[in-house]
Amino acid sequence: MENTEVTRAIAAATSVAASLDLAAADAVVLHDSNKLALRLTPCDVFARVAPLGQEVAQFEVELAQLLAAAGAPVGHLEPRVDPRVYVRDGFAVTLWTYYPPVTPGPSPADVAKALKRLHDGMRTVDLPSPRFTDRITEAQEIVADPDRSPALADTDRAFLGRRLAGLRRAIEDRGAVEQLLHGEPHPGNVLGTENGPLFIDLETCCRGPVEFDLAHVPEAVCVHYPGADQELLDDCRQLVLAMVAAWRWDVDDQFPRGRAFGEELLRVLRAGAPWPTLDTVVRRVDGL
Repeated sequence: MENTEVTRAIAAATSVAASLDLAAADAVVLHDSNKLALRLTPCDVFARVAPLGQEVAQFEVELAQLLAAAGAPVGHLEPRVDPRVYVRDGFAVTLWTYYPPVTPGPSPADVAKALKRLHDGMRTVDLPSPRFTDRITEAQEIVADPDRSPALADTDRAFLGRRLAGLRRAIEDRGAVEQLLHGEPHPGNVLGTENGPLFIDLETCCRGPVEFDLAHVPEAVCVHYPGADQELLDDCRQLVLAMVAAWRWDVDDQFPRGRAFGEELLRVLRAGAPWPTLDTVVRRVDGL
């Protein structure tokens, strides 16, 4: 978010907390991109804030409650207030349990076990949700529209458009079993807690093959996840790289160092297999 928008978002979150008798004298920004993640103190609440119309907060709240009831390893909503979306000053605010980080963090094997438990729990949930192909469509629309991705060179635009379309066909032609997924279970959406790994940021949930989720996690996690189709996983990894590349070229993207990621992802896609995991690309860009 822009600085002025961050200030307004923090004010909205603290105002909501105060109206619910939660002491929120201070707010620490934990993550800032298209939405804001805050730790409110001294009440110790994790707040997620997004501009109205740019979130699916109600879906996330409902899904979190269903998954918690199923015993899935997800972050819980704040138990001291009603589990709902709070609207304030043009922002949607949701309040969650804050989990202090633990050291060391979870091992890859523990994360793989937690992801398998999450997938098992998600198979018990009956909640209308988008299909993973909707995410591909979003990426294709960004690439196809020069007004939405003005800095993307024409040759890169054509290359990325072809790659997204080809991968979509290849994955759908496999006819793999689909189920509800997290959508983006990368390390940034996994908390290491005293209760083990917990997954957060459920608004990206969609239906698709489990390999689509595995394409977002480090290789060390994948090797501990049972029954994955390696060829499908390779296609999904390449697809995720291509989708993330498209999002980083979106004129409205606010991801930190987004342009550097966009350029690196295009380079990786042109370089060909073996396809690196997202965390590998992040380390490369951070090292530049």
